[in-house]
Amino acid sequence: MPSVQEQPVIRIAPNNPVFDLPVIVGIEEGLFDAAGLDVCFSATYADREKDQAERPIMSRLKEQMFECGSADSYNVCEWASIDRLERGARAGHIAALRAAVAAQAILTFDDALQVPRDLADVPVVVQELTGSHYCTLQMLESALGPEHVRIERGGLPQTRWAALAQGTIRVATVMEPFISLGIKEGAHVIAACFYRGGEVISANLTAAQRTAYYDAENQAVDRINADFYKYAHHVAAHAGGARQPHELLRAFVRYKHVDVYDPTLFARAYDWMKARGFTEGGSDHAALVV
Repeated sequence: MPSVQEQPVIRIAPNNPVFDLPVIVGIEEGLFDAAGLDVCFSATYADREKDQAERPIMSRLKEQMFECGSADSYNVCEWASIDRLERGARAGHIAALRAAVAAQAILTFDDALQVPRDLADVPVVVQELTGSHYCTLQMLESALGPEHVRIERGGLPQTRWAALAQGTIRVATVMEPFISLGIKEGAHVIAACFYRGGEVISANLTAAQRTAYYDAENQAVDRINADFYKYAHHVAAHAGGARQPHELLRAFVRYKHVDVYDPTLFARAYDWMKARGFTEGGSDHAALVV
């Protein structure tokens, strides 16, 4: 194993803790270090929370850090990983599908809204061009027809949850820990969609470094699955103390070993995006996948 001084440094731009949990555990448990890698986050979660609803997508913290070279990798939903690489100026690839298999859930307190068909022409608040946006379209298009799906921008998950809890909006799409928090507070789920994300990496990470990184991350997944509530405090912390770790519902997030991003799956995602105008399809998109 390389000495500490010789260990390759891999800097991760933070996403939401529910998605980053295997990386957090891998760092805390020394799994990356044992694999000969110096893995660290390039910013804190407090830094990430400074992102604002009106901020353009490519100037959010994780995208910005990757673009300027202060981060070597970050994870984001599958569709956004394609979008960000196409928008960005820095060369990169989608190396794998991330370990977090999480749900986005459409929540409401409104008893008049019970099933997806009740949402015809009803604004659903999401963060534009993120998993909440893409998943909401996938949940509602077949039930309502695209012409009756109404999307409204609402910023970060905690912002959407706060607006829903305060009654200033009727419907929002959120992920954990806000699904569990919403159910605890009396909201109900209209629909939920499980999805994965893409691991965006810089072009200079070698195949050997990627293999070592994902082997260590997979070991972290095994530890999470063996005792989720040992690590659940990281996820619950995103709710600012409103949800205790033991109150998180296991139904809305699970973890598995990372998977190679199969070109067939990539092509389906790319075609879905292109059909809805989320990509112009002008780049050499085949080069995005390692």
